[in-house]
Order: sequence, then C-alpha cells, then structure tokens
Amino acid sequence: MKPAVATVACLLLVPASAQAARATGGPRIAPHQEIVALLGKHSARDRAKVDGKLVAFVGARRPITGERTVLPVLAQTIDNRGRSWLRVRLPGRALGRKPPPPAGWISASNTLLSTTAWHIVVDASARRVVVYRDGRRLRSYRAIVGEPSTPTPLGEYFVEENVQLPAKAPGAPFALATSARSNVLQGFDGGPGQIALHGLDNIGGQLGTAVSHGCIRLADSAVTWLAARIKPGVPVTII
Repeated sequence: MKPAVATVACLLLVPASAQAARATGGPRIAPHQEIVALLGKHSARDRAKVDGKLVAFVGARRPITGERTVLPVLAQTIDNRGRSWLRVRLPGRALGRKPPPPAGWISASNTLLSTTAWHIVVDASARRVVVYRDGRRLRSYRAIVGEPSTPTPLGEYFVEENVQLPAKAPGAPFALATSARSNVLQGFDGGPGQIALHGLDNIGGQLGTAVSHGCIRLADSAVTWLAARIKPGVPVTII
C-alpha cells in the first residue's frame, strides 16, 4: 500500500484516568475486526431507524488524503421493514458536538464489508505502542506521548487516514491520523485537532517521554513499518 501524500495536524483529547488492562497483561484483542467501506455519503443516527436522531454526516472520502472512509463495525441489525443497519465508530467531530458521539447507526446499503487482522494498542503510561495481528502481539515500540497538560486521550479509536507527510513537515515521514479529536483545543496549525501516530522528523523528542501535545511520536523506522501495513479502519486502543 502506498500512503497518500498530504499534511496532518494533531492534538489531544480530554484526559482520562488510565487503569487496568495491564493487570491482565493488556487488553484482549480479537483476531479480526469487521470494518465497512462507505461507497457514498451516509447519515449516522442514534437508533437503527430512518427516523432516529441524526448524530453525524459521514463522507465517502477522508478530507486529508481522499482515501475511502472505512469504519469499524460494532453491531448489525435489521429493522422491522427489513432494512439492514450497521453500528459503527464515527470519525472526527459529529455535527460540531463536543465530545462527539463514539458511534452511530448507518444504513448497510452502499457499503462494502470486510475485516482487518490489525490492531494498535498505545499504552500511555508505559509510553509504548504495541502492534497486534490476528490477535497476537507482533511488535512493540517505544513512543512519546502527551505531556501532563496535554495528555494523550484514552479510549477506543481507529485509523482514519494513512498520510505520507512532506519531508519538511513536523512529524514526517508518515502519520496515521486517528478518529480522536480535541475537547480542549478546537484546532492546531490549521488542522482539526486530530490525534496521530507520526514520526520524529522536524519535531524531535526523546522516545519514552511525555512531551507532546497529545499525539504519539515514534521512531521513523517504526512509523514507516506501520505505514506500509496499516490501512484506514484499523482499531486503535489507548490505555
């Protein structure tokens, strides 16, 4: 996979208390995650009904790279008229809400279902990124996470876009832009306040520290390895 060339700006989400998971050796990672590619624009609702409350509009393409929108699927159902619905994680801010709803229901029409075997876990306390494939731990990398005043958000997210950054851009050479958004700052350097896993070029920092605005910085070799394998829709769990 060749990542698209673009730029990305990133920030933090509201802090949360990091607990648990480590007591049992980390989160349990399923071998596969169902994902759905959107073949057209969709309306997300709070219920699996056409008259459900609108919570988001989701475009068929991502704004930075133009890549197709791919979302993790959390549930499926059929309504009383035989229409199929999917409960999906949502990207970005939804209708300007703060914080955005974590998920919503979309019509299964004009979509393409598949699965991914990849899952990224960010351990903010340990300052490490662990990569899973088929439910098995594959690689582990030291990372830089958010400083105390701008902590890395905890929760369940996903990769929205795989971005190849210009050589002189902060965070080059690559960024995996995630679905996390800031509840503190609404924008950063012209971007929407988006959390990303990215490189160290033109920004620096010592791996294993907490000095970022919320993004996760990785060695260039690590983020390059990830960028060659991780596609939109891959789950990202931050503990």
